[in-house]
Amino acid sequence: MPDLMIDFIVSLDGYAAAEGWPGFWGMEGPEYLAWLDGDAEKQHTTLMGATTYRLMSGVARDMPDDAGMAGLTAMPKVVFSSTLASPLSWDNAELVHGDPVPAVRDMKRDGTRPLRTLGSLTLCRSLLEAGLVDRFRVVVFPVITGATGRDRIFDQYPDVSLDLVESRVFDGRLQLLEYAPTVLDGPPPAQAR
Repeated sequence: MPDLMIDFIVSLDGYAAAEGWPGFWGMEGPEYLAWLDGDAEKQHTTLMGATTYRLMSGVARDMPDDAGMAGLTAMPKVVFSSTLASPLSWDNAELVHGDPVPAVRDMKRDGTRPLRTLGSLTLCRSLLEAGLVDRFRVVVFPVITGATGRDRIFDQYPDVSLDLVESRVFDGRLQLLEYAPTVLDGPPPAQAR
């Protein structure tokens, strides 16, 4: 059964993006970009919602010669939306209408490729709440965007306990943290000291 990984890039204060800042907050480095472009990071099916699809397919259309975008274009993608119509214009993208939870549950049961999200905060939250997420990975960029940040990632998420399974630093400043998540019913009881 393939694993499902939620995969986010975040500012230190938990934003997915910030007004006026470039992609990756302008802090991507050669080590991180090489890792993103590596074969291990391309052997999955990408899951996304309509907003992320519109954004990323537009970037792919405008930057067809960019190696990273070409790699994403070549990968299989599943888009969950009630507003988009088939056929989707981005190569290798399949549209699924309706509730993503049963669809992803079926993909995990019947599929062979690992599943990974791209952006899509609402989709990720619903998959986490449904108990479908095996790994939760964030790459933390060393910037605080309190004044210009948008798309706070963890708002409206359930309480989640995270067990660290991997960590890494890229370019001496970007920190990858990968966790096994456990959705909680509420805060755990206080531990005796």
